[in-house]
Amino acid sequence: MLQKHNPINAILEDFNIVILDGALATELEKYGCDLNDPLWSARVLLENPELIYQVHLDYFRAGADCGITSSYQATIEGLKSRGLNEEEAVELIKKTVLLARKARDDFWEREAHLNRPKPFIAASVGPYGAYLADGSEYRGDYHVSDEMLIAFHRPRIEALISAGADIVAFETIPSFQEAKVLGSLIQEFPDTHAWLSFTIQNEEKISDGTALKECSRYFEENEQIAAIGINCASPSFVTRAVKEIAGQTDKPIIVYPNSGEVYESNSKTWQGNETYDEIVDGSKEWFQAGARLIGGCCRTSPEEIERLYGKWRG
Repeated sequence: MLQKHNPINAILEDFNIVILDGALATELEKYGCDLNDPLWSARVLLENPELIYQVHLDYFRAGADCGITSSYQATIEGLKSRGLNEEEAVELIKKTVLLARKARDDFWEREAHLNRPKPFIAASVGPYGAYLADGSEYRGDYHVSDEMLIAFHRPRIEALISAGADIVAFETIPSFQEAKVLGSLIQEFPDTHAWLSFTIQNEEKISDGTALKECSRYFEENEQIAAIGINCASPSFVTRAVKEIAGQTDKPIIVYPNSGEVYESNSKTWQGNETYDEIVDGSKEWFQAGARLIGGCCRTSPEEIERLYGKWRG
């Protein structure tokens, strides 16, 4: 029996959906940060952590029920490559939770918050491929052992949980192998929940080619996986993907697609037209298909989350 509070179920007892936040990196760039770096947004942790606090605050003010930490690409190995020792790297990873919690607590104490729950903090755990920074986070073709993945992920998960995260966000996961490793690792922390969201190559398969149905069915009996779904996908894929998942699990389904643009990993640029309201407009259809946690990923903004809030809570 889990003792720790499940923030997802707590909100869904009183509200139709959990409203997630949107892109962190996009907003940091708007504040003038240069993220052309293997550490991506984790670079800002080293240089301008107050801007991370500000972006979290912007999303809470917009209506987000959840703040996802800036730890997606903050790994022990990546930070050590910048000259930090292991203890310093662990403390910096913990700082991602502390910044999000402070923004949440400051918002909750100082501002009106009618018709909404107190936001919770989700500790981002990105895939092994994000550390490699070679595009494999969108393919899942790491060719590494379970033991290597365990050794890579365990210290960061431990640091994030010890810093007081309300839930762990296993996000942008392209590999069924890696998902299974993460599902087993969370069981080392029996009073903690996590969500699990995959990247997908189409409506039926995650990025490594495994059927989305198989992935969803596999985690149905893992009580610590509190929600399952997809992120960093085209909004056009979401409805069908949600239906694939819904047929295999009774868990809440989470979706936070990107803006509709396509990321080219070779040039590290976004191509195509931004469809700014597609998440807001699509949310009703996704809800009808079974989604219960809805937000935005790359290239989305507090303005879009504010409109999502207005649609569901206004």
